[in-house]
Amino acid sequence: MFANMMIKEIYQDFLQQLKGLYGTGEATAITNMVFENFCNLRKSDIITKENEPVDDKTLKDLQLALSRLLNYEPVQYIIGKAWFYNLAFEVNKDVLIPRPETEELVLEAINFLQTHATKNVIDIGTGSGCIPISIKKNITNTEVIAIDVSDAAIAVAKRNGIANEVNIDFRNIDFLIEENYNALPKFDLIISNPPYIPEEEKTILDKNVTLHEPHIALFVPQNDALIFYKKIALFADTHLNENGKIMVEIHENLAKETAAIFTEKKYVVEIKKDMQGKERMLIIYRYP
Repeated sequence: MFANMMIKEIYQDFLQQLKGLYGTGEATAITNMVFENFCNLRKSDIITKENEPVDDKTLKDLQLALSRLLNYEPVQYIIGKAWFYNLAFEVNKDVLIPRPETEELVLEAINFLQTHATKNVIDIGTGSGCIPISIKKNITNTEVIAIDVSDAAIAVAKRNGIANEVNIDFRNIDFLIEENYNALPKFDLIISNPPYIPEEEKTILDKNVTLHEPHIALFVPQNDALIFYKKIALFADTHLNENGKIMVEIHENLAKETAAIFTEKKYVVEIKKDMQGKERMLIIYRYP
């Protein structure tokens, strides 16, 4: 593989092998990310340096990256980072890859906190820490606790907090156990992108998701798909400050069912669409 090839030839061969799995547009974006990461070359550099050889270490890195990509592994895991809200985050198999639509949830949170007198936030199911770190980076006087059931995810989130120079209280807590709520204070904002995909939908998801991303952060039991939202509503009964808000990402096909959990408790619920027109967020509050 790539024997006796110059950099431009390797690039073209790499891209060609990915097109069958990812299509031209996505394959091109992935190839550019790989070559920028391992070769420190943008596409324009490859054109100007088309006849340059590649050293053995870089060649091995590219060969391994291609092998992993052909096994449907996300490019973010291969290069070890993802971008979210203009910040770089370490990602690996222990955490979900941050999605662009979650940036819209963070924007809602930042807009709310900018005008709110007190700024105490909890992020439930923090994963890589992308939500609380992005909030803290933009609203520096916010006090943030971020929790996750996974020790490995908390370790990644802590490293991301250090790398992005923010101070966040990351805790390993199983949110489904209600007794754990006693150790937490009250908050002005409860935010979460919890697991919400029913198990039966595994068969319709892309292989790069089902084969490589952590299932604990994605899937919920088919017979109780809204379990996390029920627990968040229960938690908010005793842990949401007056005039506070709840903001959650949701399954696009379960917006009304998810909203009903909160309206039954006399919360006011706004269903918000993302930039693609899908119902992907709930903004929830309760009149004093």
